[in-house]
Amino acid sequence: MSERLFRILGLIADDLIEEAGRSASRRRPWRNLAAAACVVLVCGATFGFLAASGGNLLSGGASGNTASDGASAGAGEHDGGTAFMSYAGPILPLTTAEANPGLLSERTITWDLSPGTYADGSPRQWGAAVSDCYALTNPSEEAITVTALYPFTGSFSALPSIQPEVTVNGAAAEPKLYAGPYAGGFRDAGEADDSTWNLARPSSWTDYQELLESGAYLDQALGEEPRLDVPVTVYSFSDFSLPEDAPDAATQAVTFTLDPERTTVLSYGFNGMSQEAGWRQYSYFVPNGVRSESDLKLLVIIGDDLGAYTLQGYVDGGCEQMLADVSCTVTRTETTFDAVLEEICRSYAAEYNARRSTEEATAFDFLSLDMLQRAAAELLTQYGLFSENAKDRYSDGRLDEIVSESLVQERVLYLAFPVTIPAGGSAAVSVALWKEPSYDFGCSGSENTDLQGYDLITCLGSTLNFTSQTAVLAETQGVELVRQNIGFDPEDGITQVPLDLTEEHYFIEIRPTP
Repeated sequence: MSERLFRILGLIADDLIEEAGRSASRRRPWRNLAAAACVVLVCGATFGFLAASGGNLLSGGASGNTASDGASAGAGEHDGGTAFMSYAGPILPLTTAEANPGLLSERTITWDLSPGTYADGSPRQWGAAVSDCYALTNPSEEAITVTALYPFTGSFSALPSIQPEVTVNGAAAEPKLYAGPYAGGFRDAGEADDSTWNLARPSSWTDYQELLESGAYLDQALGEEPRLDVPVTVYSFSDFSLPEDAPDAATQAVTFTLDPERTTVLSYGFNGMSQEAGWRQYSYFVPNGVRSESDLKLLVIIGDDLGAYTLQGYVDGGCEQMLADVSCTVTRTETTFDAVLEEICRSYAAEYNARRSTEEATAFDFLSLDMLQRAAAELLTQYGLFSENAKDRYSDGRLDEIVSESLVQERVLYLAFPVTIPAGGSAAVSVALWKEPSYDFGCSGSENTDLQGYDLITCLGSTLNFTSQTAVLAETQGVELVRQNIGFDPEDGITQVPLDLTEEHYFIEIRPTP
């Protein structure tokens, strides 16, 4: 499909089209989410849950990883740490937008392992309160103002819990949020066939090392967003009507034929698609005010417009047994893809927020619609149908997946804020954040299911000239320090350790005690 899209848009030369075609040669029929009513309803509920909860199940994390060494370790021992099934990403160092700011810095990182509580007030030992503090010194004879950038790992959906708080010289800063693109990759669906159906989340600190060391990732985060002002024709389906005795899984399908060399179809709000040569059938459960799904139903056409099409009702998503008196209004509009993506993101955000409880913060209390649209455009242009190497996962043009996964995929986010350091003087930057641990799934049978891991990166990607870094372990009551390469020894009172700046990676792993 990427090959056809490139030909339609005239974006690349024939030699690149041939290469893109080879990479996208493996195809699948779009999953029909509803061969039976009960299956459909479960799938729809699960999809919504994944988007709302952070999407970890979408990632298909690695399995069977265990620690390479079970012994406790001091500095320099057991350097790799445990390969956890769910990796939370490292704590990264402060940097600046300026390439050579000429600043010296002392850094102190503190883990506070005080227990939290469940909603009922019972204790819960999960995660750490982290304080990442910097004393910036200006050795020059003129004041220096920089745009400081604090990087942190996670997803847009997790922002209510993970977004750091920043102070500069004791005063709260009001940073601007930037985001890099999806930080992971893709893998097969368990068949070792070099396909790219599944997501592969970053699984270790070295994944972030590879991502950040060249500086290209940060450049993309701060750079211009992709422009997708491609002309499109949009068919919008609305004003749905059902007979009074319609089954819960009542479905409507639109069927047509096309020339796949001249027309590409993307969809939003549809639950299934079947295809054979130039024949296409897209279907959706007719909104009935009960199911939690989008009322926005769009077919987005790039290239030659559709010709004749038919609309037909069915008793379920299998689209075999017809159902009479199912109708809707179809509106045809000519616009640009950017405008369609903006409409989709606005609708998605409204529906996402509608699922919140009255006291619950959501990602969109921190995330602008422009940022979500940018992330979706990046996913489309890097891995979707607008890329030169479309991944199998996105080869069917389902924009629902593009937008929802943009919200839940792991990435590096940046908080940008100005800092002025007077000539010969200093400034203090303090960052407070809650850090989720890396862990093994409780049902996995792993010997490490009770461990919680935390990684620290000393200098990777930072423009600061660090003169010292110190790690501090605060409040260890209720936890056992199992593995590390820092050198903490709370029993002997060693809870503050200077770090070797030539060592890029440090880690601690703890286990809650009864």
